[in-house]
Amino acid sequence: MLTTASLTMLGLVIAVAGCWGVLALAFSGPQSETVRSSLAVLFGVVSLMAIIGLGFPHVRWGALAAYFALFALLMVWWRGIEPSNERDWQPDVAVLPYAEIEGDIVTVHNIRNFDYRSETDYTPAYYDKRFYLRKLEGVDLVAVYWMGPAIAHIFASFAFAGGDHLAVSIETRKEKGESYSTLKGFFRQYELYYVVADERDVIRLRTNYRNDPPEDVYVYRVQGPLVNVRRVFLEYMSKINKLRDHPEFYNTLTTNCTTGIWMHTLVNPEHLPFSWKILASGYVPEYTYEAGRLDTSLPFSELRRRAHINARAHTADGAADFSRLIREIPEIAATDPPQAAP
Repeated sequence: MLTTASLTMLGLVIAVAGCWGVLALAFSGPQSETVRSSLAVLFGVVSLMAIIGLGFPHVRWGALAAYFALFALLMVWWRGIEPSNERDWQPDVAVLPYAEIEGDIVTVHNIRNFDYRSETDYTPAYYDKRFYLRKLEGVDLVAVYWMGPAIAHIFASFAFAGGDHLAVSIETRKEKGESYSTLKGFFRQYELYYVVADERDVIRLRTNYRNDPPEDVYVYRVQGPLVNVRRVFLEYMSKINKLRDHPEFYNTLTTNCTTGIWMHTLVNPEHLPFSWKILASGYVPEYTYEAGRLDTSLPFSELRRRAHINARAHTADGAADFSRLIREIPEIAATDPPQAAP
């Protein structure tokens, strides 16, 4: 005998599963929009009927059996959706990076370094570069804001002796004509892509060329043992090699820019514990500061002001020493831009 509480809970489970199934079919169903829409509506109707059936004992078990059989069929279909590296990709994500690791030497291939005239008008260019682990001096946390303080795109940039920097940004791999949607990102619509790039590309694109909406970029040096930085760097290299052979799906919640960074840091015993601030990505720099992993000799507000690089990036533009120039802190800096609308 099911109690009212258990029936209510079961109804909520069916409602949540029904909403998920409707969206999964609407976004990831058959190529025909008419078929996708029809299947999504059908699954929604069956879910609603199952919920209604909970209130009628004489049809309850039959309705539940039919619903869960249909849901099981949906899950078989869902598990059969496979990621691929063979699609008609947008030019900025068309080439996969990879690394060759030989002891202390890491040769990174296909480092992106586009020549931008605007956000969408550019000349693709790539280069290969050899890096030495013994020359890895640190890692910077780069935070990009465009829609308020709670949401940011976070990525890492590894610093090597001699002024070399290698930025790695975890993003979606979009096909031609495809745009990003946070909702679609839950439903296997995008492959996972690691942009391995020169800072003159991946940072300057955001500071100098993205204007709709404009983006504010902050660069923070992470504090910690170099052995930990090297472990994380090698984790990144291992992941980009793995994605070259075994593509994966991006997921808005579980496999995104910030969760990806946090997962890579698990290689270190001293990694930060998981926090809601990792999901509310705009607070990642603040969380890292609170954990003592940024420069705590300054109040966070002052550190954040110094980390803001847009003005310096505009001045540096395409300079060969772009990475050095954006990190030079002027003696008299501008007022901190409003955090509520970066």
